[in-house]
Amino acid sequence: MSLQDEMTTVQRCLDELARSVTRLETHVGSGLEIRRMRSDTEHLRESLALLRASAPGASGPSDTPHREMVIVPDTPYDSSLWTDAEDEGLGAKDRHAP
Repeated sequence: MSLQDEMTTVQRCLDELARSVTRLETHVGSGLEIRRMRSDTEHLRESLALLRASAPGASGPSDTPHREMVIVPDTPYDSSLWTDAEDEGLGAKDRHAP
């Protein structure tokens, strides 16, 4: 069975677990234990989504978009870019900090 098939199987099991917890709630009420089970089920779903997103060769929808690395050069910026900007947080040029 492929990795994708295994994750799909786990997703189906988690879906069935959520339905079972809902049915169980109709029998025992919505007490603390049921709320904890529902919370644990949601945590498992979130963990599976994270695993799916980080798995090698994972395909399918991901909650986080792919971000490309941007290289920032070490050379100084052109000072003419900042002629209209103030040094925020440093105070005005002609005054001293208290």
